[in-house]
Amino acid sequence: MAHIDLEALRKRIRSMAFERGTPEQVALWREDVAEARANLVIEDMTPSDDEDAMFAMMLDEGVPPSLMSSIVLGLYKPGTGQIAA
Repeated sequence: MAHIDLEALRKRIRSMAFERGTPEQVALWREDVAEARANLVIEDMTPSDDEDAMFAMMLDEGVPPSLMSSIVLGLYKPGTGQIAA
């Protein structure tokens, strides 16, 4: 994956309307994401530092894990790694 512009992504996420998680929910989600990441490492599909930072930022913004992939797919132009306008 190309370099991820975290600040541009954060700005777009902050402008989105969705129900953000409570601090308690986010704490549980962090555990779930850590477990999922560990499984990826076992499968030899280790996320890049940029990908780890992106998912950490999304959790900081209260994004539910069930929305993360659809947000990423909706914001990035296919094959470019650039946020769509």
